[in-house]
Amino acid sequence: MTQGTHEPGSSERRPPSRRTVLAAMGALPVLTATTSASASTRGASGTAAATTAVVDPSARRQTIRGFGGMTHAAWAGDLTAAQRDTAFGTGEGRLGLSVLRIPVPENRADWSRDLATAKRAAELGATVFASPWNPPAHMVETFVHGSQTNARRLRHDMYGAYARHLNDFNGFQRNNGVNLYGISVQNEPDYAHDWTWWTPGELVRFLREHAGSLNTRVIAPESFNYTKTVSDPILNDPAALANVDIIATHLYGTPFTNFPYPLFRQKGAGKELWMTEVYYPDSTSSADLWPQALDVAEHLHHAMVGAEFQAYVWWYIRRSYGLLREDGRLSKRGACMAHFARFVRPGHVRIEATATPAPNVRVSAYQGGSSIVVVAINKATSPVSQQFTLKHSTASRLSSWLTDASRTVARQGTIGMSNGSFTVTLPARSVTTLVTA
Repeated sequence: MTQGTHEPGSSERRPPSRRTVLAAMGALPVLTATTSASASTRGASGTAAATTAVVDPSARRQTIRGFGGMTHAAWAGDLTAAQRDTAFGTGEGRLGLSVLRIPVPENRADWSRDLATAKRAAELGATVFASPWNPPAHMVETFVHGSQTNARRLRHDMYGAYARHLNDFNGFQRNNGVNLYGISVQNEPDYAHDWTWWTPGELVRFLREHAGSLNTRVIAPESFNYTKTVSDPILNDPAALANVDIIATHLYGTPFTNFPYPLFRQKGAGKELWMTEVYYPDSTSSADLWPQALDVAEHLHHAMVGAEFQAYVWWYIRRSYGLLREDGRLSKRGACMAHFARFVRPGHVRIEATATPAPNVRVSAYQGGSSIVVVAINKATSPVSQQFTLKHSTASRLSSWLTDASRTVARQGTIGMSNGSFTVTLPARSVTTLVTA
């Protein structure tokens, strides 16, 4: 892969790539509520009133695997020891990531490059998985793909050898203290100008004939913008589907209207659905730009509620546009991720909640044991007085955390509850996380 496709260090000085254009498209409002908060009924204080957001723990949705990011030492440098703890720790000032994605280098000599971060993430309880960009060079042949005369693909007679390569990488990680949760067949097989192409038919063939020999969970297809024609053939082939554990995708340029996946709901029983790479809304703006960073919280909301993903994974953890700034401190984009990652932990279950109780307000809710977590996003330019009802709840108070233009995952103290009901003022352009005590 050339670094410029993902990496602004080289691409920001060139005309935008196809990925950059598509990523920017994803930032456009697509069939989302756009009514101004001024259209809502207002109290004497000028705070917009909203309908009650009802949270129902009896209506259970997907189980959450976690929220994470990518480390790729060859392209962006490794995280420092302190940055690993900031990324995967759960205390104040931490990101709370519970998933780490690492690359599968084609050369064995490079297999230890991301090991230190993988080991520390695993020690802190994170799920670690891996994605390859290319097979070893001797397994690859070139062919003509449209206008690309030197496109690469895995030779069909090397499918078995490639499966052994993936197994060997998994074994290397395990022998060095990292038990991979799963391994992908290919990163973005449908956007492979700089790496290895796979057709949907080739993916199905590999999954059907060779994925059963892989000794960890199998992830596919990691389409770059949730192109369903890449994953549909897997879901429609019982033999291929039997050998895949996680249907995964990326969301570059994917409009919110394309987030739901009815075929997965129909045929994906027993499988997991992950979003394994994205940056949003772009890779050229500072991650501290506000309120643009609030778009990350909205994107996460739609990924959880509309798409019902079980994992959500950012691209580089540390970058100017990333979850951590280059100095290793939490960015505003990272703060929006932390509102989910720190409090919605692996094993939590998303529960039904009124998703849009007011124009420009988004609500999602999760349950872990007896604790309920509510994430409320207000993209309006005015504060909103939001009432909540937690059905079947015996809790008497909640703790809250807030991010807005001047505060970053700042603890706000406790809120009293009476018969499962409470009211919170959501500041203008903010994200609030509420956790029952």
